[in-house]
Amino acid sequence: MTEKNSEHKISETEPKIGLVLSGGGIRGVAHIGAIRALQEDGIFPTHISGTSAGAIVGLLYAAGASWSEILDFFKTIPIIHTQKYALRKPGFIDTEKFYSDFKKMLPEDNFKALIKPFFVTAVNLIKGTLKIFDTGEVIRPVLASASFPGIFTPTKIGKSYYVDGGVLKNFPVEPLKGIYDNIIGIHVNPLRTIKPADLKHSYNILERAYKIKMAADSIEKIVYCDLVIKPEKLNTYSMFNMKSIDAIFDLGYTSTKEALRGGILMDKAFYI
Repeated sequence: MTEKNSEHKISETEPKIGLVLSGGGIRGVAHIGAIRALQEDGIFPTHISGTSAGAIVGLLYAAGASWSEILDFFKTIPIIHTQKYALRKPGFIDTEKFYSDFKKMLPEDNFKALIKPFFVTAVNLIKGTLKIFDTGEVIRPVLASASFPGIFTPTKIGKSYYVDGGVLKNFPVEPLKGIYDNIIGIHVNPLRTIKPADLKHSYNILERAYKIKMAADSIEKIVYCDLVIKPEKLNTYSMFNMKSIDAIFDLGYTSTKEALRGGILMDKAFYI
């Protein structure tokens, strides 16, 4: 097992490096591979912003978990399981039933207990607006951010209900924009042309429509990043393909290594 990233202490003199982690279902595992590659190159992001799957990875990373521990979390937490099914709730899988899984990974259910500053976005279903969470309880905002509509139940926070932040903003650069020395963005939703035969089932259509929307939003936001990592081969994997976790992790790792090959951090600017 690798050392925890918590052993890298943030000093007042080192550059503030923001890390943006997009949503993407199980393809968010590519974020973990990217984090491993960044650390091996001596790059330790100091501030994290994530949505959906990126919020899950971001939370665990900000809490001090190593890349291997985060990967193990994705491998061992059963997403599709009868114990997780929702009863009398709007969704197939009860998001609230994952609370205890996250609680085991955190010293305290609060943003202030995290080692790195962390921002998570989710959509308020009542108001139809995006909310950025960075104070107070942290687990439910992350559960909300990862609540893919129609599959996972909305998460109640206060008097409102929240769902996947990717519904409005799948590349949450806003909390980091204009504040940090450098911003690294990891986008795990490459869009490819498909065939009519690929739209056999209702969930295929739902996933396709969601990908198109997410891609359009992300293209507008990546210009704010000094480095963008986009593992293009991820487009061959479904957002819900739990059998390809290792392959997706490897794609995130190798894509980041390729981006960093020529050296990246120099005079507070990134060079690819």
